[in-house]
Amino acid sequence: MKQKKEYRDEKKRVNEELLSALRDPTVVVMADTLKIRGALKKWNRYYCVLKPGLLIVYKHKKADRGDWIGTVLLNHCELIERPSKKDGFCFKLYHPMDMSIWGNRGPLGQSFGSFTLNPLNTSFLICRAPSDQAGRCWMDALELSFKCTGLLKKTMNELDVKDESSVMDSQRDESRMSRDSDGDDIRGTIVSETDAEKHFQEIDDVPDEDHEDGKMSETSDTIREAFTESAWIQSPKEVFGPDGSLTEEVGEENKSLIWTLLKQIRPGMDLSKVVLPTFILEPRSFLEKLADYYYHADLIAEAVAEPDPFERIVKITKFFLSGFYKKPKGLKKPYNPILGETFRCKWEHPDGSTTFYIAEQVSHHPPVSSLFITNRKAGFNISGTILAKSKYYGNSLSAILVGKLRLTLLNLGETYIVNLPYANCKGIMIGTMTMELGGEVNIECEKTGYKTTLDFKLKPMLGGAYNQIEGSIKYGSDRLASIEGAWDGVIRIKGPDGKKELWNPTPDVIKTRLPRYEINMDDQSEWESAKLWRHVTEAISNEDQYKATEEKTALENDQRARAKSGIPHETKFFKKLNGDEYSYIHADYRPWDKNNDIQQVENNYVVKTISRHSKSKAGPSDQLGSDNTSEASESDEEIVAPKIKKKVVVPTTSKPIQPPVPDERIKEMEHKFDLAIRRMEAANERQSARTINAIQSTLLFVFVVTSVVQSIFMFFMFRKSSA
Repeated sequence: MKQKKEYRDEKKRVNEELLSALRDPTVVVMADTLKIRGALKKWNRYYCVLKPGLLIVYKHKKADRGDWIGTVLLNHCELIERPSKKDGFCFKLYHPMDMSIWGNRGPLGQSFGSFTLNPLNTSFLICRAPSDQAGRCWMDALELSFKCTGLLKKTMNELDVKDESSVMDSQRDESRMSRDSDGDDIRGTIVSETDAEKHFQEIDDVPDEDHEDGKMSETSDTIREAFTESAWIQSPKEVFGPDGSLTEEVGEENKSLIWTLLKQIRPGMDLSKVVLPTFILEPRSFLEKLADYYYHADLIAEAVAEPDPFERIVKITKFFLSGFYKKPKGLKKPYNPILGETFRCKWEHPDGSTTFYIAEQVSHHPPVSSLFITNRKAGFNISGTILAKSKYYGNSLSAILVGKLRLTLLNLGETYIVNLPYANCKGIMIGTMTMELGGEVNIECEKTGYKTTLDFKLKPMLGGAYNQIEGSIKYGSDRLASIEGAWDGVIRIKGPDGKKELWNPTPDVIKTRLPRYEINMDDQSEWESAKLWRHVTEAISNEDQYKATEEKTALENDQRARAKSGIPHETKFFKKLNGDEYSYIHADYRPWDKNNDIQQVENNYVVKTISRHSKSKAGPSDQLGSDNTSEASESDEEIVAPKIKKKVVVPTTSKPIQPPVPDERIKEMEHKFDLAIRRMEAANERQSARTINAIQSTLLFVFVVTSVVQSIFMFFMFRKSSA
């Protein structure tokens, strides 16, 4: 009985807190400036404050009484993502029955909103966030506000009428606004124990509609049928090159071709426009080669689950280093992708999640490749735009990858910026041809402040070893750990806990490489890498260099003809952002919702999430509602398969109440305390090293002085004996 009463009291307390959050004007889910399109189809900046169930629009950020424009009642609205040709992220709130979405009162009891030259629409509101990431944040915040509204709607309708004099003036004004708009008689915030128990009991008794006998609901089956996944087959067995340094002796029959090629170029020249002989080509595209870094993507899932930011960047560094040990058989260069060429594959994880890889050649001169890797269930997305350059230096040449990868941990909101090393091939004219990696690589997270620096070292002319790497992990200017080893072998890290092995591609580790899947050749489009280069690949496999050169030349001539036609190229799955960056048009940066999301699937390069409570994508005429007539005349935006996000009521369960989560301040203090301990340990190590060096220097000085004194003494003794 005591436990039941405590449980009832706890549920009552939670219910009152939810009501207080809804009614208290100080509770804000999100607040920021948005561009809103008015009835005159012009965009204006307004300051928007999102509260549970309400979106309040102000003229300015100061949000004075006279700056209030209007209040959107979210319990009347549907939310839709609205793809646009303009920069930023566009979304729309609208009433499905083409009725007003606005409340009659302001947060301070205002009856009339501030005057604007560009009045807002009555039944819908089109908003634009400054960036894709900011727009996703607004979408998530609006969904959260929808959920709060759904959870409280029933309780608000069953509230007893209590003494209104105890309610603050601002709360009373909001109650009047809600009553005038909804017809709900809401006059108090005090809930009786019986009502609270009844409310939670009804929620607890909600049946599980999503699963029955271990099967998904009809809604999920309908969504799965509406979006059919691509037919995947497992990729052929991988072929690994030899261990150690990557070298190759050029055959006598190919040396003349190399000398002919070298006569056409000069030191410092960019080789991106030079036609290379086929005998040095690896029979696959550069877009596919970039996928070699993600066979151990399950290491990122370990980083997502790591609560300590220092250990998290250690695991991210481990994942980055896991992508280099696979080498081709001999010194080979992949195909230069054709403009418009695409490649896709996926990896299946042991936990049931899937990592999808999407890549497209978005530019030919300069050669730019864009890629996107996603596994929302494992908690990460990776995006990048890579510009490939080649430089000739006489006896060596370098393949430089200009650009950065952005690894985003969805649940934590952390983004790690990573650049790539360059490949250096020496011994082209004199000596043995050898390939190495060189350059400095940085892995940096602005949010946590941690940074990994890795130095890929080239073998010096005298002494030294191949494939060496050194690095460190820092927080600000404090060095917390050092890294050393070989990027194709054992790599060790020395940190606060001592020296340990960070990465070692042993045969057992290589067996844990995730299985990769690809699309069958017959099901691929003509612009997919394997099908586009299939004739060149077949000729190289048959060692028919003449046929390979002929097929390769045909592809390149077709590309030149398209370039001379004057028709601008349009990318298929990536859009250009400010500068030289591209982004995947179907990217989803929402954290995985295990109560709603079921599975990520891919079809024709479109990666989407099947959810229990979401509607499948339909055409614009099916989902715009009754306001599509007014939207049809828009000329500045193109609406492509918008996605409705339904309001979802998340029922509570009858499980025991979990202990409260520690306060964020406590977590921050714990983090600072751990960081201070690491700094002290690092300082102690440096002090110990300085002390040892000082002792060694003193002993050396004493030894030298003693030797000198002894020499002088022996000299005088010798002279005395001689006399």
